[in-house]
Amino acid sequence: MTAEAALAVPALVVFTMALLWGLVAAAAQIQCVDAARAGARAVARSEPESAAVEAAREAAPAGARVAVERTGDLWRVRVEAPAPGPVSWTLTLRAEAAALAEDTLAETAAPSP
Repeated sequence: MTAEAALAVPALVVFTMALLWGLVAAAAQIQCVDAARAGARAVARSEPESAAVEAAREAAPAGARVAVERTGDLWRVRVEAPAPGPVSWTLTLRAEAAALAEDTLAETAAPSP
């Protein structure tokens, strides 16, 4: 019985730690998604890009990088953050959100002459 316990307990500890890391990484991924959405909403409302980046950084996990770009009528906000945990597990979490620019909506809503 003791030999089995000596093998099983470390395996259970490692398994539990992996599960906890997975939960923390999933929470950080959700933060990345929320941050990208917050940035996209801000920039779509015609707020300055710096305000949109700040809104995204406030919602993002620590150490996140935020990029904002306009492609045609869409604003795209990309958030990348390192996954929490040991540095040796180099996993990058990514999320992207897009929103239609508000000035585009004003142009399409204007009546034609």
